[in-house]
Amino acid sequence: MTIKLYNTKTRKKEVFAPLDPMNVRMYVCGPTVYDRAHIGNARPVIVFDVLYRLLRHTYGVDHVAYARNFTDVDDKINARAAESGRSIREITDETIGWYLEDMKALGNLEPDQAPRATEYIAEMVEMIEGLIASGHAYPAEGHVLFDVTS
Repeated sequence: MTIKLYNTKTRKKEVFAPLDPMNVRMYVCGPTVYDRAHIGNARPVIVFDVLYRLLRHTYGVDHVAYARNFTDVDDKINARAAESGRSIREITDETIGWYLEDMKALGNLEPDQAPRATEYIAEMVEMIEGLIASGHAYPAEGHVLFDVTS
């Protein structure tokens, strides 16, 4: 079976060719967990659930890994914690629970991994430092920006 996906860089449908057909991996940016899920959170879950099922059908259930993160560090989370007098961890644990319950009700398959962003801060810093060192990103006014021309 040939799978074609839309490539936003080339603006064309292209044949999907995994780096390793025995180890097909997909990473999906998950929600920022500051409040209950909304339709904007549900849409990508449904879209990528369809893709995940297709990849599993095509390459085999044991050959596809799906990770979807939780962004559990954000100004909105901090504000909600400050307003409620609860800890950030309490807010994010509660919100993740709501999210998982809501997405399960839609009938979606669970990802194989669901890491929290805060569990990988050191790795993110290292990656950003590497992007800066290689000229693919640059610091500006307290932020690091990706150099799209690189």
